[in-house]
Amino acid sequence: MIELSASLLLRAYAAGIFPMAENADSEELYWFDPERRGVLPLEGFHVPRKLRRTVRRGPFDLRFDTAFRAVIEACAEPTPDRPKTWINGDILRLYTELHERGCAHSVECWSGGQLVGGLYGVALGGAFFGESMFSRVTDASKVALVHLVARLRTAGYTLLDAQFVTEHLSQFGAVEIPRAEYRRRLAAALAVPTNFGSVDQGTAIAALLGAEG
Repeated sequence: MIELSASLLLRAYAAGIFPMAENADSEELYWFDPERRGVLPLEGFHVPRKLRRTVRRGPFDLRFDTAFRAVIEACAEPTPDRPKTWINGDILRLYTELHERGCAHSVECWSGGQLVGGLYGVALGGAFFGESMFSRVTDASKVALVHLVARLRTAGYTLLDAQFVTEHLSQFGAVEIPRAEYRRRLAAALAVPTNFGSVDQGTAIAALLGAEG
């Protein structure tokens, strides 16, 4: 059996493959390489009008990479809409190690000193692989996603992998592309130099919202 490691995980992402567990208690990970892949177009990203007003109002304290493990643990919690989760102990361990290496990042919404929403994902070259998000208050995960896209655009990323298109992501312009097209875009993105942490977020979010009027 091949030992699961953060290095193996990075090689899998570079090949277009990602892992999921059947449930939180599962001791096994399964590898996925969908025939059709969900992506969020960074240049064509759509911010719904009501959400755009919320982002401009700034109801949350936005932070990056200050509570990565707390974010992934929150994403693993069952909810009424999602009673089962695919994040097990191996996922938690591996992605925390990726974060410690600087290869995985969190976007966090805080309110009153409490973490109320956010998301996390993996960064390789100019590709960002979104993994999961959570909300404890209305719109927190959506605001985190908008701030993520603003940062990725400003930092020069070219691919935002959403894995699968959901109704939730469709409102932002998510589309499905064939596996071959995804791999072409991935190969091109991996060659792009980026720096996730080198962005002035105020400037980035203003540029994104301004682009939509």
